Amino acid sequence: MTKSVINIKKILIANRGEIACRVIKTARKMGIATVAVYSDADRKALHVRLADEAVHIGPSPAVESYLVIDKIIAAAVETGADAVHPGYGFLSENPDFVRACEKAGLIFIGPSAEAMEAMGLKDAAKKLMDEAGVPITPGYHGKDQSPKLLKAKAGMIGYPVLIKAVAGGGGKGMRKVEADTDFDAALASCKREAASSFGNEDVLIEKYIQSPRHIEVQVFGDTHGNVVHMFERDCSLQRRHQKVIEEAPAPGMTDSVRKAMTDAAIKAAKAVNYVGAGTVEFIVDGSGKLRTDGFWFMEMNTRLQVEHPVTEMITGLDLVEWQIRVAQGEKLPAQETIEINGHAVEARLYAEDPIGGFLPSTGKIAHLWDFGSHGRHDRLRIDTGYKAPSEVTIHYDPMIAKIIGHGRDRSSAIQEVFSGLNKIFVHPLKTNSFTIFACLDHDEFWNENLSTHFFETYKDDLIPFDIREDDRAYGILALKLVSSLTTCNNDCRDASIEGFNLRDGWRMNRPDNSVFRFKRGDGICEVKIIGRYEGFDKVEVDGKPYVFQDIDYPPGGTIKEKLDYLHAWYFIRTKDYMILDFQRALFKFEIADGHLDLLAASSDAITAPMPGKIIALNVAIGDTVSEGDALVVMEAMKMEQTLTAPRDGVVAEVGAELGELVTDGAVLVSLEKEEKK
Repeated sequence: MTKSVINIKKILIANRGEIACRVIKTARKMGIATVAVYSDADRKALHVRLADEAVHIGPSPAVESYLVIDKIIAAAVETGADAVHPGYGFLSENPDFVRACEKAGLIFIGPSAEAMEAMGLKDAAKKLMDEAGVPITPGYHGKDQSPKLLKAKAGMIGYPVLIKAVAGGGGKGMRKVEADTDFDAALASCKREAASSFGNEDVLIEKYIQSPRHIEVQVFGDTHGNVVHMFERDCSLQRRHQKVIEEAPAPGMTDSVRKAMTDAAIKAAKAVNYVGAGTVEFIVDGSGKLRTDGFWFMEMNTRLQVEHPVTEMITGLDLVEWQIRVAQGEKLPAQETIEINGHAVEARLYAEDPIGGFLPSTGKIAHLWDFGSHGRHDRLRIDTGYKAPSEVTIHYDPMIAKIIGHGRDRSSAIQEVFSGLNKIFVHPLKTNSFTIFACLDHDEFWNENLSTHFFETYKDDLIPFDIREDDRAYGILALKLVSSLTTCNNDCRDASIEGFNLRDGWRMNRPDNSVFRFKRGDGICEVKIIGRYEGFDKVEVDGKPYVFQDIDYPPGGTIKEKLDYLHAWYFIRTKDYMILDFQRALFKFEIADGHLDLLAASSDAITAPMPGKIIALNVAIGDTVSEGDALVVMEAMKMEQTLTAPRDGVVAEVGAELGELVTDGAVLVSLEKEEKK
């Protein structure tokens, strides 16, 4: 197992985005050259700009570029790389990729193909862990995959159960099933997603822990037989099995539970002769205090984790550097030299719409933060794969950045994350920024009452109020626009406002009877400026009178007005729309020019809620459907979205084909119009 120390001179990074940028940073620090690979969609991506060399590997879909082993190997050989770093996701846990690297004479920076195979299939891994003395959850991990048997096993285990793909991870191919009647549909969906994501539709069935926490242990092995741990991380705050907030060490952890858990993790790693960075994940009973008999093996990720920075922050170690040094044949330091220093919290900023059901938000990023791309300071670190102008596409994960805060204790680490979030502004895409703020500020989070159910339990607290429902928002927008015309020291961009009807009653410095029109839902919102008298601004919004006092319209865009719950808005305007940042959520107010043919909302059409690929089409013209029937299944950014019938009816048209890529708003299915009674 022992090998001599070698020097890696050039690394090809078989990945994209934030993790590719992360590896480049460490390689540069170590004096190692880097090669990026990129698809059509990533031609101008940040990781391409940062690397010493870059090789184009194909079209935008990952299955035609980042997941094609031959293209990655060819790029490495062509550029003279002597090692490959897989990052996470894509090919990072594919044993065939490891063997292809070895066959081409390339060093794979990660574990052996055999270790991946042992841990890659969850059913086999559970059996192996049981034999190694690692606690496992009750369930079925057998080879017989007949739906009838799986359903029977679920009944024997007892509902609720969790159906999980035996391959892959990241919440893909995973469904919670509450009752026997829901099993068949959940199994079919899980198998379809597993086959699409991992090329393997086999599943296992496990008992669902009712108050679960997700705690994982970072382990490292070297080629000299040493295995060490770098303590634990709590990743309980998840939405749809996708981690959102992680922290280290785990709140409420005791010395005895930590020893039991880290001992189990090291047993797991040694059972497969593990080399490199790995993470042993445990599901933990969170119904009370942590117990030495209250955790069970869930899976082992045979790669670096997205949340590795929190471990780096509390240990002061560079885990990517460790990966490279281990791949060079160097020895790991002794366990007793690795210590915990303070607390770290990480939040993942996603391009998604909390108000719109957290659907992915795609498009060009016109503005990003002032903090600096891939910034790092002693207490605050922001890792990203984007720099404006960039584009978030349907082809890849919607994560924009990770904000990591470090402090002497949990409270100060949380405050650092708040500070980082306050430095970030993404325009015009929607993000989960408000949800992160609300989560980190939640009493139950501060009280360390953590669970993977957190988002589901407190979802009403974690979704921003839609300010577009408040008349006063439109009144303030209109007043801001008038101010931009009448205030000489405003930015010159505000000197001309297109798309508004300024009626004859408007005069410089006294905007009486000016009328502004915005789109609102399916109609138009009309705001009339009555005038300004003794410090009061009077307006009418759709005929209703409102009075505002001492609104502040400073140059540079910030509107400050307290409306019960409102304290500050960030303001951006174009000729077609205005953007307000309220409660860390972006709201777009479209300008109505009076000539648009507005299509009224209809229950006759089922439209695409986002750009994506049609992966299931369950109806044809003439079919009779009932309200709630699943008509179409879309996939975008590794997430499935099932579109259902809004009412009973007959299918009049089908506007898409299986496998077709459709745009946001495309009409997929139309129902025959209802007869008026």
